[in-house]
Amino acid sequence: MRPSQRPGPRRDLAELPPHGTSPEAAREGARTEGRMPTGEQLLAETEQLKEALERRPVVDMARGVLMAAWSCTAEEGWRILVHVSQHSNTKVHDVAKALVATTQNEPLPAHIEEHLPAALAQWRASRDG
Repeated sequence: MRPSQRPGPRRDLAELPPHGTSPEAAREGARTEGRMPTGEQLLAETEQLKEALERRPVVDMARGVLMAAWSCTAEEGWRILVHVSQHSNTKVHDVAKALVATTQNEPLPAHIEEHLPAALAQWRASRDG
């Protein structure tokens, strides 16, 4: 069925959100205006979800590495990864990849190695205090 044959009101291009609008922002804007997300917005969100599913195993492995090395929980491992990510201005996935690579005798990149001790110290302090 072509778009022009679909039932319901037709939308003018002026009603579409600006190009580059995040799916979350577009959906929120659509909700507040009583509109549904566009096909382009749904496609963008689907791509983001696919990418997240592809990256999740590496992040989970990195959490496992932290759990094994430091006897932390999965949630604490996640918080350590996020702390390093935020303070090194590196995506969580990239921090996780670098950490998993250390299990194959790869050195940690300097910008990650610089922030990991602080993240571990913060975790220890929250655990002990």
